[in-house]
Amino acid sequence: MVVAKQSPRVVVVGGGAGGLAAAVDCARRGAAVVVLERGAAVGGKVRQEWVGGQPIDAGPTVLTMRWVFEALFADADDALGEHVQLQPLPLLARHAWQDGERLDLYADREASAAAIARFASGADASGYLAFCRHTEAIYQKVQDPFIRAVRPTLAGMVGSLGLRGLPGALGIDFHRTMWKAICDYFQDPRLRQLFARYATYYGSNPFEAPATLNLIAHVEQAGVWAPVGGMTALIQAVAGLARRLGAEIRQEAAVTAIEADSRVRAVRLASGERIAADAVIFAGDLAALSGGLLGAAAARAVKGPPRSRRSLSAVTWCLRGTTEGWPLAYHNVLFSRDYAAEFTALFARGALPHEPTVYVCAPDRLGDPRPEVAERLFVLVNAPPRGGEGWLTAREIEACERATWGVIERCGLSMAPTEPPRVTTPDEFAARFPGSGGGLYGTATRGLLDAMVRPTAATKLPGLYVAGGSVHPGAGVPMATLSGRYAATTACAGLASTGWSLRAATAGGTSTRSATTAATD
Repeated sequence: MVVAKQSPRVVVVGGGAGGLAAAVDCARRGAAVVVLERGAAVGGKVRQEWVGGQPIDAGPTVLTMRWVFEALFADADDALGEHVQLQPLPLLARHAWQDGERLDLYADREASAAAIARFASGADASGYLAFCRHTEAIYQKVQDPFIRAVRPTLAGMVGSLGLRGLPGALGIDFHRTMWKAICDYFQDPRLRQLFARYATYYGSNPFEAPATLNLIAHVEQAGVWAPVGGMTALIQAVAGLARRLGAEIRQEAAVTAIEADSRVRAVRLASGERIAADAVIFAGDLAALSGGLLGAAAARAVKGPPRSRRSLSAVTWCLRGTTEGWPLAYHNVLFSRDYAAEFTALFARGALPHEPTVYVCAPDRLGDPRPEVAERLFVLVNAPPRGGEGWLTAREIEACERATWGVIERCGLSMAPTEPPRVTTPDEFAARFPGSGGGLYGTATRGLLDAMVRPTAATKLPGLYVAGGSVHPGAGVPMATLSGRYAATTACAGLASTGWSLRAATAGGTSTRSATTAATD
């Protein structure tokens, strides 16, 4: 594709979900876009490890909020389904406890309620249905003034909802913690533990996070899809869309500085190459900018989160092996016996818990309920975001592995790897994502204002914009994708204000009929 000379040059730093979405929207508006990814592959936290000659998703494993990607493609006159196959998960997750009990949750709300009645009680089943109605109501109240808003404000949220003072605002449940709200709906302590788990999807502590985040349970219950080929297939589809629109994507292209005077002028690569830019969209952890890793001008332009507010990191194992005991589902969560102690260790002491809750993804169970040969497995436990601080020794990692496999075995499951697992620690995540300390979700949310004051796309430096999980609307692949779209909207508006001619587009693409319709699916 030949780009006209009058096209402004937009440089996107970071090829994760947010950066690629920003590239798509800037390119379809007519900008000349180059994406610079420091790693060997695009995807950011969506990545794979190869074990025994097979790829294993080693980051996000499923997709929610499918409408985000359908809108991204539709606004570019393309169709998501033409490039990636998404398989729905009727069984959302299998949960196991060390007393030998297990509980499945389903995309079918009534099926989940029936399972909860058998597992716990009829009262808890009724509590679950009430919880579903409550979390759906929260989502409906915040999706337009917050999730879909390029620059949300508390006043704007209150005004758009037609709220009348504090009584109306209480409907989004910001005034109590997730844990307190969950305890009001469920009596069985295991169910409280299960639904509090959703706080970790945002890298947060359920004993501190606002109950508004219980909407995550609704988002999952509304639909979960597994891309055939893994989450990287979805990322490659977005990258392919960006390329078809004329964007250039360069890998192993680490940016070391953003050059500026009164506004952004260029980026400098580790190779010494200089690329002139009319706008730069930084799609990495904000702490890398605020910490000066890309120069003083960029550091002055943003305010990054304090180290004390980093979100959770993780220790992960990618392996091939055989399992015995109860049958795995695609998603599996095996719980610790003391949830409060687990989160005290992670957030108060900055340490690995003595007994973690364990997540196991078994991707080969998607189409085969019991593989006859060694299957791929992804195992994850939460960890404090202290990567690069020197505390995580080989001895600490060995102890964490023993504790993790101990929980797995006490939950009635055994795993026998056919070759050594590939282990990733907070130190490695910190190296992959500079400035993050290994935190995987931006800033841990402790109150409503944490979400409302999360940085939006514009910065104090003209021509510099930000995207990714550490900015609005937050962490997770769909949210990071929306952040990239909002950065593109803001950047292109800024370019137009300085005289560049760009094609018109809706803000972030999220007000189009395709997005609105899909959001109700």
